Amino acid sequence: MPRIAGVNIPENKRIEIALTYIYGIGGHLSKEILKLAQVDANKKAKDLTPKEVNDLKELIEKNHKIEGDLRRQVMINIKRLKDIGAWRGMRHAKGLPVRGQRTKTNNRTIRGNVRKTMGSGRKPAATPT
Repeated sequence: MPRIAGVNIPENKRIEIALTYIYGIGGHLSKEILKLAQVDANKKAKDLTPKEVNDLKELIEKNHKIEGDLRRQVMINIKRLKDIGAWRGMRHAKGLPVRGQRTKTNNRTIRGNVRKTMGSGRKPAATPT
């Protein structure tokens, strides 16, 4: 199993898809990286030569912010918004949608799937004794 940037990428997937398992690399960036490293995108991850894996590692670690560094930067950005009292920071702190979505309906995922409609979550009827 090839290991790039501290992440074990799946062997049986095409390298173009397998690179997206690294936090901070999506489909588009994956294609660009493979083009720069001159690696066939349709090649399976297990079929990569050690030289190709090494080239990909160097290219990714040198030119892109990924995994821990990127997560840290995102956390710092959110903390900064909270500290200055920005609207987006307050929404982050309350655990509500930040990007202008409606909240009267359709925000169950951000609130932890709270169901407050009639009948949902109703206790079963008591059984006679």
